[in-house]
Amino acid sequence: MRMVMQDGASIYYEIHGEGPAILLTHGFSQTSRMWTGQIEAWSRRHTLILWDMRGHGLSNSPEDPVAYSEASTVSDMTAVLDAAGAERAVIAGLSLGGYMSLAFCTSHPDRATAVIAIDTGPGYRDPQAREKWNAHAVSIAERYEREGLSTIGSRDWEIVESRHRSADGLAKAARGMLTRKDSRVVEALSTIAVPAGADDKHFLSAADYMASRIPGARKIVIPDAGHNVNLDQPEAFNAAVLDFLDEIGW
Repeated sequence: MRMVMQDGASIYYEIHGEGPAILLTHGFSQTSRMWTGQIEAWSRRHTLILWDMRGHGLSNSPEDPVAYSEASTVSDMTAVLDAAGAERAVIAGLSLGGYMSLAFCTSHPDRATAVIAIDTGPGYRDPQAREKWNAHAVSIAERYEREGLSTIGSRDWEIVESRHRSADGLAKAARGMLTRKDSRVVEALSTIAVPAGADDKHFLSAADYMASRIPGARKIVIPDAGHNVNLDQPEAFNAAVLDFLDEIGW
């Protein structure tokens, strides 16, 4: 089992295949296992780097709530890339992982060949919209604090089978990583691809916004897919991403 120490936390990661690197970051309450359907198809010609965010899966859940910040997550991503020996990579992620991928690119543009932001948004300029989102994130944290891991229920096979160590880590991640503190990311968008599920109505508007604001961006809509587009339609998702990687020569 591969682990890298970062600011006192043990961060779990995996490496599959050889070739140009892709760092894949999962969504909130998910783990690196959500990318199982991508390993065989993508690792034939790429190095896939999968990891569990702090508070998730096999990574540690620090006691200090301050440890669950956007900056800490970006630092963890950097440490994982370093441990994998990847100087540059395509930075890809779904939902919370997609947002953190955007945040990584704004902080380390020299290490990102491109960003693939999947079913996600870049945050909010409008303070009221940001406050509404944060209230939703806090309500998720409170549910984990109140109900423990049983709050996961049976929403999705990958989430149900995830190897989370504690509900406390997920609650702290919701408060620290899922909330948005400012509009820094939305103000600093860079060249990305934006895959989204056709049935994921909430994030389709975010994809439209990013595609309209980013020169050279490619918006990809996968039919008959919801928020977890790579799980709902893995073959179509894989084909779309591999086509994009071909386009950028990666």
